[in-house]
Amino acid sequence: MQDGPAGRAKDRDEIAQAYSSEPWWYDLRGFFILTFAYRSTLWEQIRFFGGNMKAEHLEVAIGTGTLSDLILKWRRFARMPFSHVVGVDYAERMLAGARKRFAGRTDIDLERADVAALPFAANVFDSANIANAVHCLPDVDAGLREVWRVLKPGGRLAANVLLHARGMRALKAFADRINAWGMRKGILATPYDEGDVRRRIEAAGFMIISERIRGNTYIVLAEKPAAA
Repeated sequence: MQDGPAGRAKDRDEIAQAYSSEPWWYDLRGFFILTFAYRSTLWEQIRFFGGNMKAEHLEVAIGTGTLSDLILKWRRFARMPFSHVVGVDYAERMLAGARKRFAGRTDIDLERADVAALPFAANVFDSANIANAVHCLPDVDAGLREVWRVLKPGGRLAANVLLHARGMRALKAFADRINAWGMRKGILATPYDEGDVRRRIEAAGFMIISERIRGNTYIVLAEKPAAA
């Protein structure tokens, strides 16, 4: 479990409750956090995560599905190969928004699931994304191990992780205030250090393919070794 702001680990139900806001407010709040805390752009995320979707794809913490919808539209516009997407989230309110958004779609299945105990067999997915969500997983290490388990050998995980704020004093101070608000609200366990995240990913069994820092974001592509 992740340590909350009061020093006590938050369980999955407490985190789900923190994400029980209306989908429109979740999306607006998310765009604000993405811009000023992550210091990333929507276009960067569409290209990065959209480029990691293979034939059978797992989307962890899909939320309301807004980002996934934009990514799928971009992939269709770019004439990229078809992907069947399984999206999971533990917050029922978030899934309700995704179900409404993707109603009638045959290329997307949505399930309520805890990433630390995924209801799938081993070696079934070609790719997985964790977009803007590592910070809200109740057990990051167990979640990474589960994603590793359900990926096929050679399957890839794309993730971005909120780091402790850095850079110019004014921007850092603003990001710190947003992060402090997120921790009080319960939607953020903690920002991370990139070295800590790298160690966790490798400890789960992944091999790092590429990594970079953009703003306050650690962006990483990792692979389950083919020999696994």
